[in-house]
Amino acid sequence: MININDIIFFNFNTINSFNLFLFITLSLILSLAIDLIFGELPTKIHPVVIIGSIISFFKKILIGIKSRLSGLILVVCVCIVASVILYVIYLVSSLNMLLFSIVFIVLLSSTFSVKMLLQTAADVKDALDISIDKARQLVSYLVSRDTEELTESFIVSASIESLTENITDSYVAPVFYYFIFGLIILYYPLNDYLYYLLLIPMLYRISNTQDAMLGYETDELKNIGFFPAKIDDILNYIPARLSGLFVVLAAYLLRLDGRNAYKIMRRDARKCPSPNSGYTMATTAGALNIQLIKKDTYILGDDNKVISKDDITKAVNLSRLTIILFTITILLLLTLFYVIL
Repeated sequence: MININDIIFFNFNTINSFNLFLFITLSLILSLAIDLIFGELPTKIHPVVIIGSIISFFKKILIGIKSRLSGLILVVCVCIVASVILYVIYLVSSLNMLLFSIVFIVLLSSTFSVKMLLQTAADVKDALDISIDKARQLVSYLVSRDTEELTESFIVSASIESLTENITDSYVAPVFYYFIFGLIILYYPLNDYLYYLLLIPMLYRISNTQDAMLGYETDELKNIGFFPAKIDDILNYIPARLSGLFVVLAAYLLRLDGRNAYKIMRRDARKCPSPNSGYTMATTAGALNIQLIKKDTYILGDDNKVISKDDITKAVNLSRLTIILFTITILLLLTLFYVIL
């Protein structure tokens, strides 16, 4: 275990709040840098893949229970197992401060996925320059709809929808919860608080993965997926709306139609089946003055101009700046709260 008295950052008996503040902020900056430079961890050791395996294990056991209670039991079991695994990693890595810092930052980076989010959308745009069939294939990995007959405009729409919907899931929400608990431990340090600081965004990622795997209204999943879907909706409620507002701000800074972005967000965000996904999608549609359409499900924005593959590039730039602005805001707020402690 880390000898707390020998560490320049932490002392549970006499907390050095400045060093704790530095650890919280620098860990966020470095984890984002790791994600942007290196992207995803290898599949075999990626926490989300491991979480997915745990979810699949409990799904096989509980799927036969024809009750929504099965989903709640699954959520509890997965969270307990994942928390124990994370605590073991925490204990082992705590034997060396440098190792602990590296493990903490790398695991934190695994709770979001900025590089892949932006690159995937850009890849669809590049594929459209080569072959519409290639673009259809790439989009099929991003959305649940049938992509075999999609025209270019619907491919562009689907890629922008996937990109902007995932601004919340892939970055804003885990960082939001990291920020909230970071503030808590700055005010009220707890035993093993660095474990909990990492656990909180990891639990969000667990919830999001459970929803992605189980949260569908099919005959097989409608019971076991009910609670995972509802919990994910609750956890994304505030982050999704924050994300929409930051998209508006980014639109103004990029000299897109920020005013229309806010208008369309207020008007169309609730048109989506999900209570949260529309806040970034509708706002982007308004900023770009385009319509995002999922047949028989929703139409977001006004048909002010023909959607084109160049709109993917604009959406990528808009999403990137949204993430940058949110990060800067989080760091400034952490600094502000530390100063007034």
